[in-house]
Amino acid sequence: MNNLIISLCIVAYNEEKCLPELFNDILKQNYSKEKTEIILIDNGSTDNTARLMGDFLENNQFYNSKLIQIKRNNLAVGCNEAIKSFTGDIYVRVDAHSSIRYDFLSKIVECMKSGEKVCGGYRPCITQDDTYMQNTLLAAEESMFGSSFASYRRNHDEKTYTSSLFHIAVMREVFEKCGVYDERLGRTEDNEFTYRLRQNGYRLCFSPDIYSEQKVRSTLGKIVSQKFKNGYWIGLTTAVCPQCFSLFHFVPLCFVLALIMTIILFVFGIKLPIAMLGTVYLLFILMITITATITSKKRNITFVALPIIFILLHISYGIGTLIGLIKMPAFKNKTEKH
Repeated sequence: MNNLIISLCIVAYNEEKCLPELFNDILKQNYSKEKTEIILIDNGSTDNTARLMGDFLENNQFYNSKLIQIKRNNLAVGCNEAIKSFTGDIYVRVDAHSSIRYDFLSKIVECMKSGEKVCGGYRPCITQDDTYMQNTLLAAEESMFGSSFASYRRNHDEKTYTSSLFHIAVMREVFEKCGVYDERLGRTEDNEFTYRLRQNGYRLCFSPDIYSEQKVRSTLGKIVSQKFKNGYWIGLTTAVCPQCFSLFHFVPLCFVLALIMTIILFVFGIKLPIAMLGTVYLLFILMITITATITSKKRNITFVALPIIFILLHISYGIGTLIGLIKMPAFKNKTEKH
């Protein structure tokens, strides 16, 4: 355990804008390069991602390094390519849209040396550029109406155990027992994988000392698209592993279904449910908007758009889940044939 080799793995598609900063973070790590392996997966990029990856590995010496290029596929396929290729003791998955603190790798090793097999840490969101709108989108993303229910988005005073982790670190033996990511899944491969880890008796250790950040999507269109796709894969994945989701994942779907039902009732002349639903929902939106505004450190004039942003995020996620559930039987038949 004294000379653990850590394998940092990044899967990227068209990330030429984000990779230079992340590569700089890697170079600043206080964990020895002689004990650090870098596995970079280019997922069929059409920009300069592959060239940036190649230049980074060529110009910097690590314990070992690999650039693997695959055809455009889902993230699970890319992660499994990294898992098949890594030679270290610890596999660490880092998102290309991220930033890692100088002691990120050393704190993971420290946590593993304490006896843990799976670990991760605090991962708040940051903006890619310090603009008014991106700070507003950040406030929406960090609110309880965005994604802040995830345990890794809230820091803890001491080590604890959670149901999910971002930038997960896994000892090699865990893959040997539990297998790799389910390549049938998109955007939900983490949910299914961590559920399988827990079912096999592994605890997911959250260490407050392990710190990284993820960059929020830079435009409203991109974040709405992200929420739709997240919801869509929640719906589809119920065909494979419904147990890996909590009721919270289906709250937007419930709202969309309630909205559809009230519209139907309105068509038949029943107007009271619409008034009741609308009033309760708007009060909730107002409460979340006020909370997000108060807690944000970078309030600005574009915060007036937060109510509309919250509604768009909620509806896009819920519609995505609904469409995913509608397509779920066909998806289930397709996966069973394979």
